[in-house]
Amino acid sequence: MSPALLVAREELRFMARNRSAAIGVVLLMLLTLVAALTAAHHQREVAEFRARQQLAAQQAFEAQPDRHPHRVVHYGHFIYRPLPALAAFDAGVDAFTGNSMFLEGHRQNTANFGDVRQSSLLVRFGQLTPAFVLQVLAPLMLVFLGYGAVAREQETGTLRALLLQGATRRQLFGGKYLALAAVAAACLLPALVGLVPIALLPGQALRVALLVLAYAVYLLVWCALVLSVSMLCRRGRDALLVSLAVWVWLALLVPRVAPDVASAAYRLPTRLETDVAIQRDLRTLGDSHNPDDPHFAQFKKQTLTRYGVQRVEDLPVNYKGLLALEGERLTSSLFERYAARDSVIQQEQNLLVRTFALLSPTVALRGLSMTLAETDLRAHERFLIQAERYRYTLVQQLNQLQADSVSMADDTAQDAGADQRKRISSAHWHEIPVFAFQPPATTEVLRAAGAALGLVGAWLLAALCMLIAAGRRVGVAR
Repeated sequence: MSPALLVAREELRFMARNRSAAIGVVLLMLLTLVAALTAAHHQREVAEFRARQQLAAQQAFEAQPDRHPHRVVHYGHFIYRPLPALAAFDAGVDAFTGNSMFLEGHRQNTANFGDVRQSSLLVRFGQLTPAFVLQVLAPLMLVFLGYGAVAREQETGTLRALLLQGATRRQLFGGKYLALAAVAAACLLPALVGLVPIALLPGQALRVALLVLAYAVYLLVWCALVLSVSMLCRRGRDALLVSLAVWVWLALLVPRVAPDVASAAYRLPTRLETDVAIQRDLRTLGDSHNPDDPHFAQFKKQTLTRYGVQRVEDLPVNYKGLLALEGERLTSSLFERYAARDSVIQQEQNLLVRTFALLSPTVALRGLSMTLAETDLRAHERFLIQAERYRYTLVQQLNQLQADSVSMADDTAQDAGADQRKRISSAHWHEIPVFAFQPPATTEVLRAAGAALGLVGAWLLAALCMLIAAGRRVGVAR
């Protein structure tokens, strides 16, 4: 057995003899396992709930009786975003962004019913997921187990004796690093067991493999940081205090401050402010109910010319349906403009948050983890874009039904039987396609995760360089 492995074995034996250390490792492994099981159970329940709600919403939409198409436009439709498989590992922003949308004409709604909005304030402090345990609690365990790995040897004087007996710094410190890495692997093992069933799902194997690799590299970064601090401090007490300060800075403070700084630097208008701005701009677009409105007067002229008639009553289609089609086209273009503005601001915020990954490996890993799990803001925006596209198609299909299936005479009639003549068969509601969310391809997810994966790797390289530099200083008179 090589000297480094002998040192690692003795270090692990020392940890095992320390009851508190052994109990801590076992408890963290159990906590990771419990987090994996509870998160998987919660994910399954949420996925089933959303599927049931989506089915109920679709059945309610198709169960509408014969009615005027424009009433169906205002009746609206609910859609739900399916939960990604890896959300059981890292819930990401899903609890904050909402998971369903109400689709209706003339309005673009936001996602609703996020867990944070429906639960107690405790949800805001973080969910017990394997990602949270490995990102925050596992490094703390490594701090408590590794702060004295070298400082203890220096404090008792055994380090000099080991070096005088022929052990090299590389063998001695490499063995202690291997011991901490073994503890990190033990912390990662329960999460790995929970990820195996997800990896067997179609298209998930490569993502799971990269996720495990990223967390393994992240924990190795912490092993190097903790051991470096232990080398640079002569006393165990000092090493513990410095290591805890490093953990607070890297795992808690920077990840917490980064979003606040980004929000302050790039302010996102509130929903109320956006609605007010949209209503203001809607007044300048044109009013289809005003015969003197310039835009719709020109639209009327172009429509009559296209069909070769002099009056809207002579059109082969219902002019009110054509007005609805044009009005929805105008309002939707306005909605898309404001949505694009918000998307640009959020991308700038995310870019600023990612720069904080230079100050904390936790920030880098968190972004990478959410990207691979499809629970980041990019995945949420994908749902919003597809939902708006479906909303526009749904509304315009109903407006086209009004133009083609309801006559202008019946649509404007006020007699007793007019309401019945305006209605069309409910069979049309069954012809409207069902909403189907399209997740991103694996290649697209990997491209998005590339930069964050590189940052995590860069942190490992920097931590190892620090470890080597600190190792050269050990034993030097100070």
